[in-house]
Amino acid sequence: MAIDAATVRKVAHLARVAEPEDRLEALAQELNGILAWIEQLNEVDVQGVEPMTTAVEATQPLREDEVTAGGDPAKVLANAPKSADGFFVVPKVVE
Repeated sequence: MAIDAATVRKVAHLARVAEPEDRLEALAQELNGILAWIEQLNEVDVQGVEPMTTAVEATQPLREDEVTAGGDPAKVLANAPKSADGFFVVPKVVE
């Protein structure tokens, strides 16, 4: 897939990025270089390699899933900007 100046102009417009007209061709060449590099990554043999989300093996510390009464409502609402009758008061967002 080759990117030309017209494509860069369109993407810049959609992204609301102002790029001078004389810079579009250089950006197109840079993006084509990046796409060529990505194509090289497709040549790497990844058979048998497990997908990973991080380079460091880590497990999430989990807590017991216990149902509680929520504690003391007065303490829960103490940090609320507004409360009424034991509930949080929030601005209306739906007409």
